[in-house]
Amino acid sequence: MLFQSTKEKGYYTINKPVTEQEILDIANTLLARRFKRRTKIISPNQTREYFKLKLARYEYEVFCCMFLNNQNQVLAFEELFRGTINETSIYPREVIKRALSLNAAAIIFVHNHPSGDPEPSQADKHITLKLKYALELVDVRVLDHFVVAGDSSVSMAERGFL
Repeated sequence: MLFQSTKEKGYYTINKPVTEQEILDIANTLLARRFKRRTKIISPNQTREYFKLKLARYEYEVFCCMFLNNQNQVLAFEELFRGTINETSIYPREVIKRALSLNAAAIIFVHNHPSGDPEPSQADKHITLKLKYALELVDVRVLDHFVVAGDSSVSMAERGFL
């Protein structure tokens, strides 16, 4: 193991020099532990940090979903669609199918902008509303849609869009 927990909770020891990629891999390992199945989502900032680390490595657009139960506990975090450097095709039918298969009560969307600009486009806003209305038909709440670009992100819910 490249790193190990110390006796003091929340501190770790790395036993050799590491690359930037190894640091990101360690961070992803720790995040996976923090957001394991049934972890309760407490705040948008907690979720934002998780998403930024998960999507930082992509040079193309990806659209992911965090599926939650009625108590906002994580059921799954999955990449559903992969696109090009500036767009991804998103199919509401596939999102609904996956939400129903997990018995999700709520969902948080996230996708990245490899361009470095986290501002949601008109297309981003349009698909968010389309997904929201489609998921309402099967009683799945859309809690937020984050757009991540590098170390920046925008929450559509915080912007009052949802």
